[in-house]
Amino acid sequence: MEGDINEGSVPSYYREVHQAICCRNDERVQINVFQRLLNRTVLSVTVQNQITEHVNSGDGFLSKVSLYKGLALIAFAQQGKSPSPKLLDNFLQEFPKPQLGEPKELQSLKFQLAQENPLMLFLTLAELLSKDTIKVELIPEKKGLFLKHVEYQVTSERFKVSVYRRYSDFYVFHELLLQRYAYRVVPALPPKRVLKGVLTSMSEQEFIKGRRRALSRFLNLVARHPFFSEDELVKTFLTFNGSDVQTKLRDAWKKLGDEFMTCKHATKVKDYLPADIQVQFSSSRELIRNIHNSFQKLRDRAERMAERSMENAIDLQMFGKELSSLGSNESPVPVLTSFKSPWSALRHSVKGLSVEFALLSEKAVEQGRREVDDVVEKFNLFLDLLQSYRDLCERHEKGVLQEHQRALQKYGIMKRQMLSSTVQPKEQLSVEQLESRIVQQENAIQAMELRNYFSLFCLHQESQIIFTYLPITSHILGAFVDSQVQGHKEMGEVWQDLHSKVKSVFKNSNGLQSPPLSPK
Repeated sequence: MEGDINEGSVPSYYREVHQAICCRNDERVQINVFQRLLNRTVLSVTVQNQITEHVNSGDGFLSKVSLYKGLALIAFAQQGKSPSPKLLDNFLQEFPKPQLGEPKELQSLKFQLAQENPLMLFLTLAELLSKDTIKVELIPEKKGLFLKHVEYQVTSERFKVSVYRRYSDFYVFHELLLQRYAYRVVPALPPKRVLKGVLTSMSEQEFIKGRRRALSRFLNLVARHPFFSEDELVKTFLTFNGSDVQTKLRDAWKKLGDEFMTCKHATKVKDYLPADIQVQFSSSRELIRNIHNSFQKLRDRAERMAERSMENAIDLQMFGKELSSLGSNESPVPVLTSFKSPWSALRHSVKGLSVEFALLSEKAVEQGRREVDDVVEKFNLFLDLLQSYRDLCERHEKGVLQEHQRALQKYGIMKRQMLSSTVQPKEQLSVEQLESRIVQQENAIQAMELRNYFSLFCLHQESQIIFTYLPITSHILGAFVDSQVQGHKEMGEVWQDLHSKVKSVFKNSNGLQSPPLSPK
């Protein structure tokens, strides 16, 4: 698309905007500056994200041509059109002018980094996915003198290192991460052991493999989180090669404390929150709940399709084995009539067909694995994130809000006791003690109110992260369609070979023609 727009095809306004917001040392424009430019429009967040996705190259900057594309898409969107690069193709007239204000007014956008609202994250899915990719592999040997345990090799693309971890290491890491980031989306861990009743439908080996996949999803979500990814706890877990990673993690936690105590904005977040933050929170929560329910149903269907592929593989394998068994029967054919039976020659050909059915079974197994690895796992990754958001909402309501309410009730009781002491004078010492307790409770309430606002602040940011992940839908659908195309193509080729073979078998059996597939 770089060649679709040139200097001559854009209004002078485009060049003036570029001059106002480009970097000092080159022609590029910071992506954050462009996103602040988008915020000046009255376009919805969804449309703004679509425009950003179309022009963002993922390196944090826009070229001059990409900026021109973005300005043109803004103008088209302001005209009520859906922003798409196709609008730019073969556009013969001069591109429309977006309504952004005077170019001189836009110069301040590139100097707002220090003053901008820290509530807004300005992230794209590509930026999140590029932060890191974690691979978690099972170590074949079980170590331990008496108690055997499973060990995992954890490899980070970002840090270029592999470390070895046990489930207990994951557990400690998860607990410390929850303590440090109580107000953020911390994905849940899979259970350590098979739950009662599960073994009836799942072997221990299947459980261990499923847990490995879940641990991989957990680490990838953590390593790609904009705040977790730079945290010392995460770096320690992914890179520390010493003998006692759990002690190292606890030491790191002691130095860091919880996020509220270390965030420079913690005591000022109320100033950044919109007036209708509770309404926005309720709206986001309901929308994400509906998205979660829909994605669960889609994942369940994808799982059933993968299961059917595996069942199809078993049926094809058994079909081939039965053909092989049928063709291997060397019992002589009795002469019942003068007509010579073609079965003696035919059965050897039937046995040969079992090779194709074995190959079809292998292809069906590969199809099932693709559907699990490329489709179901992508669904599960996003579902883990959505479930973690819902867990966070519950923590906010059952934790911060309820503690705040209890503190207010306690404070009310103390105030009534104080009034009672004033009306009916008691010993001076008990009154002073009550006053001291009231002051302490007032300080506790003030701290809880600050934490309540900080919790809402974090919830708003986590909601942004969820919506940033939503375009993963196209990744999932793309993987789903690709797996079906590849699977049907590979199996179709084998079926075609089998079709030719079957026709040949019938033609070579005393001139018999292949019977029709259905009555005419």
